[in-house]
Amino acid sequence: MSAPEPALTIVIPAYNEERRLPPTLEKIRAWIAQKGIAAEVLVVDDGSTDGTARVVEDHKSSFASIRVLSNGRNFGKGYSVRHGMREARGRMGLFTDADLSAPIEEADKLLAALESADVAFGSRALDRRLIFVHQSRLRELAGILFNKMVQLVLWIPFVDTQCGFKAFRMERARILFEQQRIERFGFDPELLYLARRHGLRAVEIPVRWAHHPETKVHVYRDSFLMLVDLLAVRWNALCGRYPRQKASAA
Repeated sequence: MSAPEPALTIVIPAYNEERRLPPTLEKIRAWIAQKGIAAEVLVVDDGSTDGTARVVEDHKSSFASIRVLSNGRNFGKGYSVRHGMREARGRMGLFTDADLSAPIEEADKLLAALESADVAFGSRALDRRLIFVHQSRLRELAGILFNKMVQLVLWIPFVDTQCGFKAFRMERARILFEQQRIERFGFDPELLYLARRHGLRAVEIPVRWAHHPETKVHVYRDSFLMLVDLLAVRWNALCGRYPRQKASAA
């Protein structure tokens, strides 16, 4: 007999996260227990060379709903999120960063929004008073400029596409991960572009957030690569690589 479908799947993309994962997993385990919901946690190991997978295995004795998915080698955050979401069994799916820059308790806001939306995602820009540890001024400026480019190139109205805290009604949103092509950090605007293209309702929710000094995003290199990814999304659309399909009814 197969296990019952969980209400929620939490996907954590992870690359060399053996130090940051343990407290994150403990916080998520406690939140799930406090909520009293059936949930599974998928840690997607993106070709780590440290003990990331071992950390997950060590938690299985106290966290039965956790498992690790291996990419085999390093592909990128977008690939990892897609891998996890395509394996998700939950009616709702949430992905979050391994450092929990947005506290897991903020997921309550996103899951509540899914009662009327198909996609709900955290935003640092809608209410910057909720940021309790800021990035450097250079990083914040780069983020603002990138989101201006997102609006210009992809014609989507959101002000913070890059916050790594997004939730989905999986019955309607699976098409996003079936068509997602961007494998690096530029995948977030692609998902939101696809949601708009397929007529899914996406809402931007202000969340508490704290910058972590060990972020994997390099401000110069990855800003350039995300811009390349942004143009790739527009090119993919022009080439017909995102065919419109009728999303399944809720």
